Amino acid sequence: MQTSPELAIRMARAAFNRALAAADLAAIGPLLAPDVVLVAGTDSAVITGRKAQLAAWKREFAARDRSVYSRIPETVLVSPVVPIAFEHGQWQGVAAADGTVQARGSYTAKWREIGGAWLIEAELYLTLG
Repeated sequence: MQTSPELAIRMARAAFNRALAAADLAAIGPLLAPDVVLVAGTDSAVITGRKAQLAAWKREFAARDRSVYSRIPETVLVSPVVPIAFEHGQWQGVAAADGTVQARGSYTAKWREIGGAWLIEAELYLTLG
């Protein structure tokens, strides 16, 4: 039985969240397109490329007061024309030490099916609190 694109994207997002919680760079890399772009919520920093994003996560994982980020998808809209999709939802960052919410907001992610796998091409974050 073939997995629907929406379910495949939701499963990939869940894997991404698990990888962030476990500080598992090896699990994050395969979920990112080579030229992935991330625009941060608070300072609008732009991180371009898989290598750059993995380096940013490596720094985050090594931080003394590390945050654990998660994305909670609300909708996944799959294009009927080409193998791309938009995911919309809420994100939050909590202190690894005690789970206190440090930041939260809204996000949109663009996914593309490449070689049979759904990969993140772009993520855009809005900090709301």
